[in-house]
Amino acid sequence: MIALTGWRRAAVWGQRVTRVTVDLVLPPRCLACGVEVPSLGSLCLGCWADLRFISRPLCDLCGDPFETAPPGPSVCGDCLVAPTRYDRARSALRYDDGSRPLILGFKHGDRLHLAPTMAGWMRVAGAELLAEAEVLVPVPLHRWRLWARRYNQAALLAHGVARATGLPVADRCLLRVRRTPSQGRLTASQRARNVQGAFAVAPDRRAEIAGRRVLLIDDVLTSGATATACARTLRRAGAVAVDVLTLARVI
Repeated sequence: MIALTGWRRAAVWGQRVTRVTVDLVLPPRCLACGVEVPSLGSLCLGCWADLRFISRPLCDLCGDPFETAPPGPSVCGDCLVAPTRYDRARSALRYDDGSRPLILGFKHGDRLHLAPTMAGWMRVAGAELLAEAEVLVPVPLHRWRLWARRYNQAALLAHGVARATGLPVADRCLLRVRRTPSQGRLTASQRARNVQGAFAVAPDRRAEIAGRRVLLIDDVLTSGATATACARTLRRAGAVAVDVLTLARVI
């Protein structure tokens, strides 16, 4: 037992020496601009200041932030008039000029090392949803887009959140069965039509979500069309609730 403890101490000491040596040779860099920073996986003060994290007060349902706390129930006018198909949504960041380069670099620029840090932000923003979730489901890519991009950014975020929470990831449960054009330049109504019938649950994986509270994971929430289509599909397959957690949202 003493020898084992000593071995563990030596291993920890060796890891620290290795980390210090690597930091001296290759000092940590800001995830956004690349300048030197004190610790790995962090941002410099300037880039951190450019990010606008979403915090309360916000709508209890869709998660849109309020400028000031409402006197009554914390539900926005849009949700009172037309509730979403999903139960609740939360996002870590506003998708704007400050966050866009970082997110696009992760999504299209092979900057996969950003995933753990981004997943950490999502875990904080979605704490109340994660406390009730039973399974994480990433929004899928069509197989041809996945082949071209080589990775699904939503799945990377989902696994990052899972590592911190211990929740299972059902990343082969929800499928994108129809190849759809990019949503980037479409209006809200066009986005909704674009994803109609685009998703399905794999018949042999329904048990992973049936009777469970699902937390849908994606990178950016824009009009909610994709989240709505996914939530509808998951509910039809037996999910008892579908919440949404994204890295950022358009406001």
